[in-house]
Formats: sequence, structure tokens, C-alpha cells
Amino acid sequence: MARQIFINLAVKDLEKSKAFYTALGFTNNPQFSDDAGKCMVWSENIYVMLLTHEKFLNFATKPIADTKNAVAGLFSLSLDSVDEVHTVMTNGLNAGGIEPSEMKDYGFMQQRTIEDFDGHTWEIFYMDISKFPTE
Repeated sequence: MARQIFINLAVKDLEKSKAFYTALGFTNNPQFSDDAGKCMVWSENIYVMLLTHEKFLNFATKPIADTKNAVAGLFSLSLDSVDEVHTVMTNGLNAGGIEPSEMKDYGFMQQRTIEDFDGHTWEIFYMDISKFPTE
């Protein structure tokens, strides 16, 4: 089996969150989804599991963080162009996401940040490695 990553996120409104992640470009895998969780696919090896608080607590050993007021993790999604970054961000903002800061331009990388309804923070970026500083 290929190595894969599954990011599990506790969400308050499962259907609203599914629509938001669909707007960002994720697709739902109904085989691994039910009324308490949605498996959202970014690529063949990267998945985000949207779980109701009740289902999330079945796996957690600590209380669920209040990600509206504190950062519990930063998740990043790479795209193929700056235009695609802007498109994904526009789609996410139109679906109810929040952009907490302005776009950052590091020369070799352009990054925008979006938060979902629960405050989970995603960095959407394009990186041109040929422009990465060598010294």
C-alpha cells in the first residue's frame, strides 16, 4: 500500500464543511463517508477526514481545540500557479471561508491563507523552486 496522509478535523457542521472543502477543490469519497464523517480527497495520497465532534472524540485522547481562537496546526496545499492559488481562494471565500491575512510573496513562493468555518487554517501556495535563493 502506498504511504498516505489522512488529516482528521473536528467540524461543527459536516455538510457546510463538505461544501467548503469541495469549493477548494477536494472531492468526496462516499466509500469512506457517513453521517458523522466525510472523506475529502485532495490527491491519491492526501485525504482530509471531516468528523463531527462526537465522532472525532472517539479517536481523541484530549479535548477538541478551539481553532477559532487558537491555532492547532497549519495545513498547506500546493498548486501549479499563482492564478490557481487565486482561483482556489476565491472559491473558498465565496463558500464562506475567511482570509485572515494578506497574500505573502517570498519571491520563490506566493502564499494566501484561508480559514474554514471551524477556524482550521490552510495555506494555499505556489512555489517556483527555480527561484529559490541559493545563498
